[in-house]
Amino acid sequence: MRRMLEIISRKKNMSEKVNNYPVNLLETPFPMRGDLAKREPQWVAQWQKNKLYEKIRATHAHQPKFILHDGPPYANGDIHIGHAVNKILKDMIVKSRWLMGFDSVYVPGWDCHGMPIEIQIEKEFGKNLSTQEVQAKARAYALVQIEKQKKDFERLGVLGDWQNPYLTMNFQNEADEIRALGKIWDKGYVFRGLKPVNWCFDCGSALAEAEVEYQDKTDLAIDVGFAFDEAQLPQLATAFGLSALPAKPGKIVIWTTTPWTIPANQALNVHPELSYALVDVGDQLLLLAQDRVATCLSDYGFEGTVLATCLGSQLANISFWHPLAPLHDGYKRLSPVYTADYVTLDTGTGIVHSAPAYGEEDFKSCKANQLADKDILNPVMGNGVYASWLPLFANEFIWKANPKIVAAMREAGSLLRDKSYSHSYMHCWRHKTPIIYRATSQWFASMDKKPTDGSASLRETALAGIEKTEFFPAWGQQRLRSMIVNRPDWTLSRQRQWGVPMAFLVHKESGEPHPRTQELLEEIAKRVEENGIEAWQKLEVSELIGDEASQYEKNRDTLDVWFDSGTTHWHVIRGSHRHELFRAESELPEGRLADLYLEGSDQHRGWFHSSLLTGSMLDGKPPYKALLTHGFTVDGQGRKMSKSVGNVIAPQQVADKLGAEIIRLWVASTDYSGEMTISDEILKRVVESYRRIRNTLRFLLANLSDFDPSKDTVPVDQWLEIDRYAVALANQLQGELKAHYETYEFQPAVARILSFCSEDLGGFYLDILKDRLYTSAPNSAERRAAQSALFYITRNLLKWLAPFLSFTAEEAWQDLSQGANEKISESIFMEEFGLFPEIPHAADLLAKWQRIREMRSEVTKAIEIEREAGHVGSSLQAELIIKLPKADFALLKSLGDDLRFVTITSSASVAESTGALEVAVRASQFKKCVRCWHHAKDVGSNAQHSELCGRCVSNLFGDGEHRLFA
Repeated sequence: MRRMLEIISRKKNMSEKVNNYPVNLLETPFPMRGDLAKREPQWVAQWQKNKLYEKIRATHAHQPKFILHDGPPYANGDIHIGHAVNKILKDMIVKSRWLMGFDSVYVPGWDCHGMPIEIQIEKEFGKNLSTQEVQAKARAYALVQIEKQKKDFERLGVLGDWQNPYLTMNFQNEADEIRALGKIWDKGYVFRGLKPVNWCFDCGSALAEAEVEYQDKTDLAIDVGFAFDEAQLPQLATAFGLSALPAKPGKIVIWTTTPWTIPANQALNVHPELSYALVDVGDQLLLLAQDRVATCLSDYGFEGTVLATCLGSQLANISFWHPLAPLHDGYKRLSPVYTADYVTLDTGTGIVHSAPAYGEEDFKSCKANQLADKDILNPVMGNGVYASWLPLFANEFIWKANPKIVAAMREAGSLLRDKSYSHSYMHCWRHKTPIIYRATSQWFASMDKKPTDGSASLRETALAGIEKTEFFPAWGQQRLRSMIVNRPDWTLSRQRQWGVPMAFLVHKESGEPHPRTQELLEEIAKRVEENGIEAWQKLEVSELIGDEASQYEKNRDTLDVWFDSGTTHWHVIRGSHRHELFRAESELPEGRLADLYLEGSDQHRGWFHSSLLTGSMLDGKPPYKALLTHGFTVDGQGRKMSKSVGNVIAPQQVADKLGAEIIRLWVASTDYSGEMTISDEILKRVVESYRRIRNTLRFLLANLSDFDPSKDTVPVDQWLEIDRYAVALANQLQGELKAHYETYEFQPAVARILSFCSEDLGGFYLDILKDRLYTSAPNSAERRAAQSALFYITRNLLKWLAPFLSFTAEEAWQDLSQGANEKISESIFMEEFGLFPEIPHAADLLAKWQRIREMRSEVTKAIEIEREAGHVGSSLQAELIIKLPKADFALLKSLGDDLRFVTITSSASVAESTGALEVAVRASQFKKCVRCWHHAKDVGSNAQHSELCGRCVSNLFGDGEHRLFA
């Protein structure tokens, strides 16, 4: 880089001081200062005006298709740096695919339904609006948000079908989503049932798995005894192999961190293969897991003796009294023991209390033991308050009731211990408040039920699909797989207003959907296609089923918003944007629809997940060929971006101050597979990298400004050897870059491009080349050979840069001379990576000049030492004698007089030695040529041009010099 600055400085000085003896100092309209913040919006406006995306697609129309399907951001709030990372990565992939010869497609989209928007409407207009008012206001609000976000995404240089994005709230998409529901209903995946689901009191609705996050929470952990039932003492004694139990009260002991579930207890669970102990602690008997006896007695402050042991299976169906039974008749019920494999000995007592309404495992255990849905106790209402019929705690909010329940059990004599306990607990990702499992009647997609055609279950199909999907990074495969292996049935229904309806007509008594549900859903979809989901609200049941209307009512649930986005492969790729994506029916793939889905790492449980499930249900396979995951952004200290911490870096502000190119270059040069660190200091370093690239481009464009490739190109066999080497090196690099772009590896690609600009070009080739470019005759074969090589390098360098430095590459592309007979493409993105001319014996040439560069590096160090000591000024004042072993001696000797151009000195000679390389440096005693700045013996030998060396006299007034190597 320092050498490049010297070049610029030298050009300035020479243009100021040299008047009589011109050098080839050319100019370019490509400015040194990018002025990005000011000029980028002009490019965006021009791209929009010229409909550039459409023109690019038309240019690539007959090439192989590549579809990157956009995971829709939510239409609410300003975009943040995470949004910028996501959209820029997508943009770089789309653009690199254009340059690799694909008809690359990018249709941006937005997720429009759901609670966050509904909450915004409630905040602004109150909670008493009708459904029609909520929907109208939510639709209008989403449109405003989309326009704001769209403007910011376009400002980042992202090219796509911005004039025709997909919106999940478009009527066509809403209708086709209902049709997708109809198809999976017809296949038998959908059922209605009572099951515990993730429930948020603030949302008043079930939550999807992806809407749950974990935070630390402190609760009361309690050890509680369920008293022995006198009538079942003989059965209990038999289980322990005793003739009778000692004549004293006894309790089976459970441990829980959710005291609020105790009022809904209906059973106890033990592991069938674990050993359980009957312990005499003096005034009472305790029943505990044998391996937990010592710990538990210590915790309770008891001493005791184990009277007998038995396996958990022997306790099955023995019942014990509810711990609140002594306080109220409403709790005078027995809890039977069921065996369950999920019971562990990690904590607690080895006995788990079961409230089937509030735990998934509890629910499964009780259902397996024939507990009917109607008999499941579910006293917690949707707002988190106990129902009015619950004894002792009616109308209490459950979190506030916790200490009261503990106090009641202490009064009842059933509490053995209570203690504060901090643990990771489920929270709503929107409200950041604790949630619970709560049994509600919901619509589900079954993970394990066989569909009506007898094919594999949804879980089996999804797992098989994961095996056939490519993952970037590779660890994403196991992460997604682990989430599918154990996930529960998918809760499809939500209790909201702003969403696509689960448009079932259900029987008022049985709750079963109408026998003609598939047909009716199509009729409803047609109405929604015309008037949106609002048509469902206005629909009268009689319009669809006539005389049966009195027996049926409209289901009031809406679809999970993850179903909205998860079915976009169905209602966007094959629906609303089918003709934009596929120009003919023959283009529709038989396999998976999208080549790539790309989102943040949280989407393994979000959009990647829901798309996999819907694709598996609708098509029997995933909708994508590959998944790419990027990490989250953190500040320089590794902290999550937070307004309260004050470490937020807004992409809008960076673009307005430094330019969007700086954000793009930061994204491209950062390893996206993990956390992506950004700070003001990091952005300063990115700015420096950008300047190095821009300076390189400016030098290249300036020195090509008088080059017409249609007239001035020199055949490769007439190039100097260093030119052939530089092009061979660039061609080798292009192969590496294509491989990186193929696998979405931008960080190593950017690193190689930066090193190529600063080291291979600025630090070597251009450093050596400047003398030939500036001092040779303008039309000499040597200068035109150099320009020929530079033209190929520059043209392809711009294409390498274009995916991430899109504004800069486009600007430079317009300034690159293409030749009088060649019409320049309107955009660099209408191009493909170009072929370099074939270089004979390229491998040998690369090896040879690599060794020359290694020796040159040692020479440069020796000159620098003499410069620092004040013995020489610039390197051109130096004269060298290089001593080196035989093989290296022959290599440098073969360069002849061109060796001095390679070392950028006025004289360089070599001598053979038996030792390591040695460099003798001395200051030249000859005069300096005012034109080329070389010190030469023949300066002044021509009386008419007393300040010039013989070489410059020849280049200006004679036949010109002849070079072979440099």
